[in-house]
Amino acid sequence: MENNVFLNANYQWAFYVTNTKYVDNEVNNDNQRWRRMRNRWYETGAAYSKIDSIDGTPNPWLQRWLKHPAYDTYWQRMVPYGTDFSNITIPVLSITGYYDDGQISAMQYVTEHYSYKPNAEHYVIIGPYDHFGAQQGGTPILRTYSVDPVALIDTKEITFAWLDYILKGGRKPALLKDKINYEVMGANVWQHAPSIAKMSTTRLRLYLSDQKEGDNFRLSAQKPVVPSKLNQHVDLADRSTSNNDYYPDPIIKKSLDRSNGLFFISEPFDQEVSLNGMFSGELKAIINKKDMDIGVVLYELTPQGEYFELSYFLGRASYARDASRRHLLRPGVEETIPFSKTRLVSRQLSKGSRLLVVLNIDKNPFAQINYGTGKDVSLETIRDAGEPLTIQWLTDSFIDVPIQRNMGR
Repeated sequence: MENNVFLNANYQWAFYVTNTKYVDNEVNNDNQRWRRMRNRWYETGAAYSKIDSIDGTPNPWLQRWLKHPAYDTYWQRMVPYGTDFSNITIPVLSITGYYDDGQISAMQYVTEHYSYKPNAEHYVIIGPYDHFGAQQGGTPILRTYSVDPVALIDTKEITFAWLDYILKGGRKPALLKDKINYEVMGANVWQHAPSIAKMSTTRLRLYLSDQKEGDNFRLSAQKPVVPSKLNQHVDLADRSTSNNDYYPDPIIKKSLDRSNGLFFISEPFDQEVSLNGMFSGELKAIINKKDMDIGVVLYELTPQGEYFELSYFLGRASYARDASRRHLLRPGVEETIPFSKTRLVSRQLSKGSRLLVVLNIDKNPFAQINYGTGKDVSLETIRDAGEPLTIQWLTDSFIDVPIQRNMGR
């Protein structure tokens, strides 16, 4: 799951690791089978719990997981949880990437470890890598993005050097100059910070506004004295449309699909800045249902008119405050929905670049569809869609973006 939303990307994982004594690469790599299953499930509007029936092969592990949509004791007992982190005294090295599908999990361990043990000897290496790139040291071209040469490292060599350092008293790998070691995309440099918070010097708070600029609404640095409302309608039963723009592939786009979602744009930066860390925010909304799955995508709009995807959030509103316990929304009542578990990123933004935020509701073949009845989402079907989801987003909703200003540039 990602923020309590079940994803289809790892549907076949259970078969991959249980079909044979080792791993079943043949079934894992049968992309045509999994694509056909996803699309068929989406088109029919069947319950998510029936997706293995559509595939034609029972998936008992999935069915077990679906019984635990909250981050309850079933999951908590499998991993370090809460105060367990305070007892982890061994040195740890985490290597992940800005575009690693598993980054949100990796950083969950990092942030929890620091939270419960502030002096933990836990190092992080992160750069412009995807899931396998983080294990191999990157690739020169990543989903259309030309990776900075300095980002291409030998993670295997660093791993063995780390083991020599910890177990044999060898030298610490040169890249580990501080706890958080990150490559700044676009600057072709590595930077080092003692914590995630210290990666940036300020957090830029931007409010959603109802003021238009072309096809976009504006992001405002000023909180409105009297919030206004922005209306959004999503027909969850309509299969002629979908939104799948969360996943950053390609990373750089010439244009965006504007058939769904609301688009908000900032003023141009008057100097070069770096966006370092995790963006977060607080959304305020009034809806006509009891729940919704929200997507927030953060782009850099370059002076050349290209959209560079920086990070995104996907999460279930009813678990926004507590992943272990569901709190349904009250139809017709203003609700506050905080979000923070986004992907860490570092990118140098040039003078004249702008931030673009896309806000929409998850509806595509790649994840559960939350129809908002308040029932177990895995049991809902397209028949539960009812009237379209109606959202009034309040303009005192905001995002916080971690910024490092590059003085004199």
